[in-house]
Amino acid sequence: MTALPTWRSMPPRLWPKLRAVSRSGLGGASVAWLVPGIASLIAFGWLLAQIDLAFAGRAYAAYGGVYIVASALWMWLAEGERPDHWDLTGGVVCPAGTALILFAPRGV
Repeated sequence: MTALPTWRSMPPRLWPKLRAVSRSGLGGASVAWLVPGIASLIAFGWLLAQIDLAFAGRAYAAYGGVYIVASALWMWLAEGERPDHWDLTGGVVCPAGTALILFAPRGV
């Protein structure tokens, strides 16, 4: 059995970018990227606050499923690291679990 990779060993294309960001603030990226990022966080918080308290946990579970799939897509499209079999399997299982949580028939 091999040891799990450490943060220093994965993924090689990402860490130089993160080091550049930490050294120069935004690593050459436009400050304009902050606007959609902050707007997305505000929209998420506002939308979650609109959910009835009894369903907030389920809404958060839905967010988790979407986040996992979006992270795998980011890994592939932005970092150039092609998803393997297990990434793709997880990308199917997580939204299926989210759908189960959200849409399962509940006793009235």
